Amino acid sequence: MTEAVPSWTDERVDLLRRLWDDGLSASQIALQIGGVSRNAVIGKVHRLGLSGRVKPIGAASALGRRKEDLVPAEVALESVVVIEEPTLPEPPAIVAHRPAPDFPKPPQAVAEPVALAVSERVTIMDLRDSMCRWPMGDPTSPEFRFCGGRAITGLPYCTQHAQIAYQPAAERKRDRRVAGFR
Repeated sequence: MTEAVPSWTDERVDLLRRLWDDGLSASQIALQIGGVSRNAVIGKVHRLGLSGRVKPIGAASALGRRKEDLVPAEVALESVVVIEEPTLPEPPAIVAHRPAPDFPKPPQAVAEPVALAVSERVTIMDLRDSMCRWPMGDPTSPEFRFCGGRAITGLPYCTQHAQIAYQPAAERKRDRRVAGFR
């Protein structure tokens, strides 16, 4: 059988507020209240909208020492040694970048323009299943046409345009290696 977790009664919330204002940590508050975890305290603090506390930045927190370990302020100031940070030289002026090395350009496969009879160039309205769908010209102009040549069975292009559109895998890999990709 599980033990019932005490709820946040008004008395417990008041104690939480007081301990929080006194600067106790969430773990310390959880121990004082009893029956709640550190995370439960943090959640309740958040829901209550209690202000976050900033730890004082001083010698005690910076060195990780307790207040009792610190030297009292009455100690003569002659024993204090001031260490000056060395000044760093000015950074050098921005150096001009070296030009990028000239890598060999990958061979460009220049597609020879295929001379097609004007009668083979067709509009989208005249295009049929067995015709090549290779676009020709600017799609925004009224002169835009498709190749219209006899398409290879199972492909959308004629022989000439299929050679341009489809490269063997070995050629693609070789072209990538030449371009510097792996």
